[in-house]
Amino acid sequence: MSGRAAYYLCRIDRWDRIWCLRFNQAGRRAWIRALFGAASRLGDGVFWYGLMLALLAIEGWRAVVPVAHMLAVGGVSLAVYKWLKEKTLRPRPFELNREITLGAAPLDQFSFPSGHTLHAFAFSIVLLAYYPMLAWLVAPFTLLVAASRLVLGLHYPSDVLAGAVIGASIASASFRF
Repeated sequence: MSGRAAYYLCRIDRWDRIWCLRFNQAGRRAWIRALFGAASRLGDGVFWYGLMLALLAIEGWRAVVPVAHMLAVGGVSLAVYKWLKEKTLRPRPFELNREITLGAAPLDQFSFPSGHTLHAFAFSIVLLAYYPMLAWLVAPFTLLVAASRLVLGLHYPSDVLAGAVIGASIASASFRF
């Protein structure tokens, strides 16, 4: 690795640690921790699969293609997410920094990328392509899920940003197939 690349990686790592701690410190207030804890729990899949079921119940057959599209993108996203977790093996912030308070139990061992954020962005992009009128609900929820990963001490900002980019990329690419 060149000196310049090492310099930039060091700066990114420093930025990651500083902002991770700042977001996590916001979660020291009980009501903030509760809000982001709820967003995180719903982001485990409850919100997305509940929304898919609601669409099928309300829209009937018209919702089959959008829901199938979301499920397909979810499957691809899960495969990419698991592969990256196994390849990068990045420890979670609370494991390396005693100042980081863990606000929720992690679903798996490693930090990169944020699977909650990856899936939230992937599902949102597909859903909003079919139902743009749901942006008022889905966009704020997606941002809450992404922020929850930082507030709860589960991810670094770069994990969340990477999750957003990967999820958006998978969803966008799905429209080409």
